[in-house]
Amino acid sequence: MNHDVRLRPATSADAAACAGIYRPYVEDTAVSFETEAPTGADMAGRIGASIRWFVAVDGQGRVIGYAYASRHRDRAAYRFACDVSVYVGPGNAGRGVGRALYAALLADLERRGYRMACAGIALPNPASVGLHTAVGFRPVGTYERIGWKHGAWHDVLWMQRALGGDGPPVDEPA
Repeated sequence: MNHDVRLRPATSADAAACAGIYRPYVEDTAVSFETEAPTGADMAGRIGASIRWFVAVDGQGRVIGYAYASRHRDRAAYRFACDVSVYVGPGNAGRGVGRALYAALLADLERRGYRMACAGIALPNPASVGLHTAVGFRPVGTYERIGWKHGAWHDVLWMQRALGGDGPPVDEPA
């Protein structure tokens, strides 16, 4: 990753920039199964509701990518698992930004007591599968023909990565 890029926790002030990064994924690809891009206000709500949200900022102070974690499921036994996602803005893919964001996010989740990170990847998406594999995720299953977008059915590959040890948790996740 370029040395003039820094990572930090997101704030609501980053919401419009994050929405701008996400918009092309929603409107132009099947990477996201949303069909309408969220507004900055919508994204601010998501930042506030997330377990953790990090942004990558370039040397000019522009947000060029983000990664976040959210609850995996509502039932209590799932409380040590989370879903994670990463999005990088145009012109910044392949520069290590996504990998750096995930390194910060996954380390933070592990410190907080989470034990499993899960990622759903709409297929085909070799770049995302490659990134997740590179940071330690492994495939655990595929939902076939689960999402209809842009006139076609899409599969979702589920990958997961262990955080922390295999023993019982010491504390509740923070």
